Amino acid sequence: MNHLASEKSPYLLQHARNPVDWYSWSEAAFSRARDEDRPIFLSVGYSTCHWCHVMERESFEDPVIADLLNRHFVSIKVDREERPDVDRVYMTFVQATTGSGGWPMSVWLTPDLRPFYGGTYFPPSASWGRPGLVDILREIARVWREERDRFVASAATIADRLRALGQGPASRSTPGDEELTHAVAELGEAFDHRRGGFGSAPKFPRPAELLFLLREHARTGNPAARAMALQTLRAMASGGMRDHIGGGFHRYSVDAEWRLPHFEKMLYDQAQLVLAYLEASQLSGDRFYLSVAEDTLGYVLRDMSDPAGGFYSAEDADSVPPEETGTPGQKAEGAFYLWTDREIGERLGEDAEVVCLRFGVEPAGSAPHDSLGEFAGKNILYAARTIDEVARLTGRTPQEVEARLDRARDLLLAVRSRRPRPRLDDKILTAWNGLMIAALARAARVVGADTSPGAARKSADYLRAAGRAATFLFGTLWDGERRLLLRRYRDGEAAIEGYAEDYAFLIFGLLELFQASGDPQWLERAILLQEGQDERFSDPVEGGWFSTSGDDPHLLLRVKEDYDGAEPTASSVAVLNLLALEHVTGNEAHARTIDASFRLFSSRMQAMSRAVPMMLAALSARTAGVQQIVIVGDPVAEDTCRLVAAADSRYLPFAVLVKVAPGETQQRLGRASPLIAAMGLRDGRATAYVCRDFACREPTSDALRLGQMLDGRQ
Repeated sequence: MNHLASEKSPYLLQHARNPVDWYSWSEAAFSRARDEDRPIFLSVGYSTCHWCHVMERESFEDPVIADLLNRHFVSIKVDREERPDVDRVYMTFVQATTGSGGWPMSVWLTPDLRPFYGGTYFPPSASWGRPGLVDILREIARVWREERDRFVASAATIADRLRALGQGPASRSTPGDEELTHAVAELGEAFDHRRGGFGSAPKFPRPAELLFLLREHARTGNPAARAMALQTLRAMASGGMRDHIGGGFHRYSVDAEWRLPHFEKMLYDQAQLVLAYLEASQLSGDRFYLSVAEDTLGYVLRDMSDPAGGFYSAEDADSVPPEETGTPGQKAEGAFYLWTDREIGERLGEDAEVVCLRFGVEPAGSAPHDSLGEFAGKNILYAARTIDEVARLTGRTPQEVEARLDRARDLLLAVRSRRPRPRLDDKILTAWNGLMIAALARAARVVGADTSPGAARKSADYLRAAGRAATFLFGTLWDGERRLLLRRYRDGEAAIEGYAEDYAFLIFGLLELFQASGDPQWLERAILLQEGQDERFSDPVEGGWFSTSGDDPHLLLRVKEDYDGAEPTASSVAVLNLLALEHVTGNEAHARTIDASFRLFSSRMQAMSRAVPMMLAALSARTAGVQQIVIVGDPVAEDTCRLVAAADSRYLPFAVLVKVAPGETQQRLGRASPLIAAMGLRDGRATAYVCRDFACREPTSDALRLGQMLDGRQ
């Protein structure tokens, strides 16, 4: 047993029984390295990382490698999801020195934490042109013993260069329409017109790119922006990257066809993709996109929800195969999700035909031919044919096909639920929960404006789940005495001071929850957290927000992220938040902060616009101008609900909605916004005010006229 047994991180606990004498990122490890004058081996990963599992099995459970590490190094294991600050520093080093990055990340440091060698996955012995971990450990141990000055000098130089990689001074000019047009064109150059998505394999879902394109279409009417976003969303939802039985999306597609996924499921992907599909449904009017969003939320609420209200982080890619599809007892990637033609036939009987036609099930398996051997003979479900095609081939009506598919899906889900499940990472992260709160709250609005059967109930369920999660986070991860947000909750313990992304993403969720519910507590808490984020992370000189507070002396760099990747940057989301807060509260300081952030990212937008799509989405909103829609009325009254539905049924990415219940609620909101305090009912009826920069048009109590105003026809 090493030093990880008392940790809460599922990733660290996975390594607690390794023969490697692991430490967590701690003063105990640093002190030992200094006292014994040993280099540090830093290994960074996360609990659902497939290649992290591979490296553990191959290397960290190997007694020879463990002996080398234990005799010559101090070994530190870090969960990148708990400590993104540590991960970012050393990933910057690995990317700068090797040209690429990923996890597991392996870095060797001097006792004072300066890196001198690193990479990602290393096999235990040399193969496929990659050096073996055994050889690397022996050589580093030799050089440290015999030529240490080489490493020390190299580490000092590298540390200086890393510090110099920080962003330079901000531009003097604020970007605008030209940068937005350029960004759409750049995405167009990378767009895969045949298969959707951008670039070639592997294809990652980057919802920020799609949200930007949807907004640019709303702002300019650009048909290419609309087409790229909708085609990509449809292709992802039709391919194997989507779980067609249980809902939700896998991490990314290994191939360019969206057929073969990397099977892990991350909470942040589900949340952001729900937002993208909801916006696509509103923009296009196509219920397909709404159905995908609802299906994804169904998965999260069923399989990723903690009974107390929060949401878990991830599900693994690997699991023990059932007897029908693999070797029992030996974990394999995707085993939980794969099907044989025989199993489908035995389980579904006469419904098997429509399922096989719809989802591309073949006797020899449907996995792409260039996939790894463990998928041979197995089927990855994808939408191989449309409902109408299946109906034509089987001589049934589309309605009968859909009924059979619904019945079969329920049965296959029940069958699959009896298989060994992938490992669940049940830690609750503030940032990712903030994104999911936003997705649920937005879904409550979009679904609530629908007139189909059951829509009102689903809307209420989504809103209730968002409110429970927000209440849970403030009950467990908010330290009111210190006005401090914490990052992680697991097994009864809240720990790790929050990073800028925790503040920004939770504020985003609270603002969406406020717009969906009209409850002033969520606005008040968003304002409180924004003050905390600015105090701890803002850069008053150059603009933007640092990822960390700067209080940790063990971090070599204080990074200001400028890449909207799998998760958007804290700065991008913070600017979107301030745009909403500015137009609710009228706080003019927010406008100055927003402009400073745009200037900071201006050169990035011009030179590499695909790196910052969420910041571009914020710029699109600023360029279009933000509307305020204030609806005053009894929340449950029919006239109020009609006005709210008129707003929520439309795609209004550049508007902030404020629902005001007369009385105590209006008084509380009035303390944040004097304009809201002055708005009232007209002739005792619910009343809508449409404003821009707090200059309002003639108020109306007519839902039809409100819709015309929002459509620009009045």
